[in-house]
Amino acid sequence: MERNEILADLEWRGAVNQVTDLDGLQKLTEEKAVSLYCGADPTGDSLHIGHLIPFMILKRFQMAGHHPIIVIGGGTGSIGDPSGRKSERQLQTMDQVQHNKEALTKQMTRLFGTENFDIVDNYDWLSKISLLDFLRIYGKEFPINVMLNKEVVASRLSAGISFTEFTYQILQSIDFLTLYREHDVQLQIGGADQWGNITAGTDLIHKLEGSEARVYGLTIPLMLKADGTKFGKTAGGAVWLDAEKTTPYEFYQFWLNQDDRDVVKYLKYFTFLSHDEIEALAEKVATEPEKREAQRTLAREVTNFVHGQKAVEEAEHISAALFTGDLTDLSAEEIEQGFKGMPSATIAPTKINLVEFLVDLTKIEPSRRQAREDIQNGAIYVNGQRQNETDFEVDTNAAFDGKFVIIRKGKKKYTLVRIAD
Repeated sequence: MERNEILADLEWRGAVNQVTDLDGLQKLTEEKAVSLYCGADPTGDSLHIGHLIPFMILKRFQMAGHHPIIVIGGGTGSIGDPSGRKSERQLQTMDQVQHNKEALTKQMTRLFGTENFDIVDNYDWLSKISLLDFLRIYGKEFPINVMLNKEVVASRLSAGISFTEFTYQILQSIDFLTLYREHDVQLQIGGADQWGNITAGTDLIHKLEGSEARVYGLTIPLMLKADGTKFGKTAGGAVWLDAEKTTPYEFYQFWLNQDDRDVVKYLKYFTFLSHDEIEALAEKVATEPEKREAQRTLAREVTNFVHGQKAVEEAEHISAALFTGDLTDLSAEEIEQGFKGMPSATIAPTKINLVEFLVDLTKIEPSRRQAREDIQNGAIYVNGQRQNETDFEVDTNAAFDGKFVIIRKGKKKYTLVRIAD
C-alpha cells in the first residue's frame, strides 16, 4: 500500500470514527512519512484484544511506510485514565507500574518489530515537571468549563471524579506536545472514548506552538458485536495477548467461534488481507456459511500476528484432535493448552485399576457400579483410547511425558488428570 492510501484503506475497513481535519491529514500523508502515536497505560502486565483495535491501525500505518510510536504511560499509568470508567481507579505501586511496563514493552516489540518503530515512556518527561511549572505553563491553558464539558469528565461528574483523574487530559496533552516537539509526531490515534483527551492535546499544541502547527487526531469506532454486546469479552473474562493468561489455542478458538454477522467486520479490522481477499471470504459467508472458511482464516491470521505461525499449527492440531477424539499425537504442551478450561484433578504417579482410578482417585464416577457400567458400555476413553474392560490398569506414566491422563466420558465430557511431580 502506498503511504497516501492509508486513510482510504481505513475508511473501507470501517476503522475511522472521528478525525480532527480529514483533508489536512490526507494532504500530510501525501507529502511525507508521518510520525504518529497511540498510548497504553501499564495498568496490567498484558494487553487484551480490545487494545489491538487502535494498535492494528498503527500497524497499518507502519506497513504503509509511516512511523508509529507507542507511549507506554509510566507517568499517566501511575495516575489512572478515567476514560470509559464509572469509578475511580485503584492507584498501583510504582513497582507494579514498572513490572507492567516491562511486560507491555515485550508484547509491543513482538507486534511491531524494531524497524521504523519506537517505544517511549511518558514518565521520562512527566516526572520532571514541577508542580509550579505544571500549573503555570500548562494549567493556564485549560479552562475549567472546557474540561468539564469533555465527555470523559462529564460522564463522571454525578458519581464523582478526583482532581487526580480530572487532570489526566492535561497529562495526555503534554504527551502529544512533547512528542510533537521531540519526535515530530503529528497524529494521535485512540479509541472513541479518547476523543476529548486527543482534542485537548491538539488544542494545547496550537496554543503553545501556533495555530499553523499541523497536528491531527483520529479515533476508532467503539467495537460492538452484532448482538450489541461489547467486543472482546467472554464468559471467562478478557482475551489476553499473554500466552500464559490466554493460551494460543484459546485465542485461536475465540476468533474461530465468531458469529457470521461479525466475521467480515473483524477480517477488515484485525487482518492484513487485501480488499479482494476479504470480499471473496464475505461471499463465502453468504453462500457457504457452514464451511466457516472466513472464521478459520480470521483465527489463523490474528493468531499468527500475535503468537506466530507455530502457535497456529499447534492450535489447529489440538482442534483436530479434540474433534476426532484421537489424542495420541498431542504433546504435553498441547494438552496443557487444549484442556486448560476443562474439569481437572491432580493425583500422584501410580498404576491402578481403571474402576478405582475413576472413583477413588479422581471422583469422575460417583460409584464403582456406575464406573463398571460405563466402562462395559464403551463410554470411557483413556488418553483417547476406548477401554471397555473393567480390569484395565491405568499407568500414569504411559503418555504425555507422564504429566497427564485424559479421561473422556461419553462423546465430549473430558477430564484432565494432572500427575503431581
